[in-house]
Amino acid sequence: MSEQVEQREILKAKLNQETAKASWKELQPFFARGQTIYVAPELDLIEVALAFSEDQAERIALWRDKAQVDKVTDEQAACWFAEDRALWTVVLPPWVLVQRESVQ
Repeated sequence: MSEQVEQREILKAKLNQETAKASWKELQPFFARGQTIYVAPELDLIEVALAFSEDQAERIALWRDKAQVDKVTDEQAACWFAEDRALWTVVLPPWVLVQRESVQ
């Protein structure tokens, strides 16, 4: 295994360990600072976090074009607040990536 692949696997494992559920109400301060990023449920949250940490701008732009990754909107925030929604989160300073649970 190349060193680059090994480093990516280590980072992926670290991000996976740092993934946690949090209530939207707990995330309000990050939203107020414009630091919350929505990740669509059909995407792998860890893969998106890797793309952010590796600065894969083209890949992120493709997701944004498909409205799969973007800053959390006021409408999303209001809905999640009203529902007292819990979301999966990964922190990549300054960003907090958030994702609703996919419905099985």
